[in-house]
Amino acid sequence: MPNAVMLFAAGFGTRMGALTKNCPKPLIPVAGKPLLDHALGLTASIPTRVVNAHYHADQIENYAKGKGLIVSLETPDVLDTGGGLRHAMPLLGPDPVFTLNTDAVWSGPNGLDLLTQAWNPDKMDALLLCVPLRNAIGRKGGGDFRLSDDGQLHRKGDLVYTGAQIIKTDGLTDIPDTVFSLNLLWNKMASHGRLCGLSYPGKWCDVGHPEGIQLAEEMLQRV
Repeated sequence: MPNAVMLFAAGFGTRMGALTKNCPKPLIPVAGKPLLDHALGLTASIPTRVVNAHYHADQIENYAKGKGLIVSLETPDVLDTGGGLRHAMPLLGPDPVFTLNTDAVWSGPNGLDLLTQAWNPDKMDALLLCVPLRNAIGRKGGGDFRLSDDGQLHRKGDLVYTGAQIIKTDGLTDIPDTVFSLNLLWNKMASHGRLCGLSYPGKWCDVGHPEGIQLAEEMLQRV
């Protein structure tokens, strides 16, 4: 099991419109607690927990106090997922890490536990947790990937990436850009047959847009 997790919380949350004018998206309340709390609830057993911050960074820093969270401050520019993860590597350490988006709510087993059980570093450079499109509540658009019989992920299909994964970070040092998406690293891994996926058996709600708040709360009420 990886000993560190990166929680992505630096983005501008533009899809949320006015809701993020004075508040970062990870601190928007859903079912009585901030989105970031929902993500943290999945990470209780992980020793090192890092959250990145840029937009309204002071609010993220204040939230992190007393919660055992280390803040990776991105300034002057936000670095996207790949650049942000690389920037946080001194805090996370050299071993494979979990990464977790903070704009989703889950209904079902802890996805990080499922990733741990399926992780095989001899065959994988990354293991992405995906959910079938029919169970991706609030998802706007189609899927991201398809899963082949050997467990490898391929672009275009009816699986939606949940924002949770285990990933080896050493390949980040070979990317020359400062600001870049993890898609660049995933593409390299896929070209070597080492980008793998796991299907999530529960339900998952995208709370990256305002309608997702009510949808997530309704999903949680059905539990």
